[in-house]
Amino acid sequence: MSENSDSSGVSRRGFLKGLGVGSVATGLLAPTGVKEALAAEGGVVGPGDVPLTLKINGQNRNLNAEPRVTLLDALRNRLDLTGCKKVCDRGTCGACTVLVDGQPVYSCSMLAVEAEGRAITTIEGIGTPERMNEVQKAFVKHDAQQCGFCTPGFVVACTAFVRKHPNATLDQARAGLGGNLCRCGTYAGMMLAAVDAAKGGA
Repeated sequence: MSENSDSSGVSRRGFLKGLGVGSVATGLLAPTGVKEALAAEGGVVGPGDVPLTLKINGQNRNLNAEPRVTLLDALRNRLDLTGCKKVCDRGTCGACTVLVDGQPVYSCSMLAVEAEGRAITTIEGIGTPERMNEVQKAFVKHDAQQCGFCTPGFVVACTAFVRKHPNATLDQARAGLGGNLCRCGTYAGMMLAAVDAAKGGA
């Protein structure tokens, strides 16, 4: 028996070839802009910049970025939307949370090319000092911030939470916002703000 095969008759070369085909098939499920680019380039995108159009806060924004650039870096470094913060850069703290098609997403863990063709909402699109949404009003009311570095991510995640859980309890808020961390430990005010905002809607 060859060292490159096992009792099932599948060789390592055959396995790797199958893995490659599976990867291409997965890529075909990607958003339209990426699929078009893959077709135009013979299945390869990058390593240089590629043109992207991202729908952010209701507006189409054009940029050029390498396929490896995360949504977080594209927002902050290419489009000057600095509300989402780069803290852990490994999808554990939630400071970079944005909404993608209404769902909270760690933007440090999503590629910008993956977000093409989807609706992205950043903290800048949630509300303004003049026109705050219910979550922002509740954060002010309950003094739910200290240094403020994690606050944008919390507000975005909380906005998604209260939209999905009107009249949420304190326990539900704790569980629903467990993916966001506050190094200042301002959780008491944040949880009260979430419960308060859930009564008024976001």
